[in-house]
Amino acid sequence: LDAQLTAIANAAAATGAQAWVMAPMVATAEEAKWFTAKCRAAGLPTAGTMVEVPAAALRSKHVMAECDFASIGTNDLSQYTFAADRMNGALAGLLTGWQPALWELIVATVEGAGGKPVGICGEVGGDPLLALVATGAGITSLSMATGKVGVVKAALAKHDLATCKAMLAAVLDAVSPQEAKAAVMALVDPEVAEILGAA
Repeated sequence: LDAQLTAIANAAAATGAQAWVMAPMVATAEEAKWFTAKCRAAGLPTAGTMVEVPAAALRSKHVMAECDFASIGTNDLSQYTFAADRMNGALAGLLTGWQPALWELIVATVEGAGGKPVGICGEVGGDPLLALVATGAGITSLSMATGKVGVVKAALAKHDLATCKAMLAAVLDAVSPQEAKAAVMALVDPEVAEILGAA
């Protein structure tokens, strides 16, 4: 790890890039503090954590106090929340980004972050409807495949923050992923709904 962080710091210094470095599978505030200290010692001022296990989401206030930003890995967070191996296709229904319990953890992470940046990576980030829900939850950045940027951008441009917050509330009130998605679709701008129907 020391060699990797030194290499990143050297590359950032040589290129003038602003490097944000994060650690995967952080579960506790102690782990976040340890990693942040390693980054600082290597000359990397911006250290973050992946939120991929429920413990980090539930204790976000304490984890985020030790770092500068977070990125929620929704694929792994779903896997560990629902005790469902993401490589097992038979369990795909449990691992959909529409699961209300997943959004409870996302909201807990954002609220605990105290205004620090919290992004999303994983399948949720590239879904135009879930990008709206994420915006309502206070997510500050979305990671996605290049081919999905256009449709996500179009969906975001057609909805205001109040609507996105209403979508989040609808997901949290739902009792199933199917109900959550239907509730969000009922709030979607008709033009976006048409685009998604054709996609």
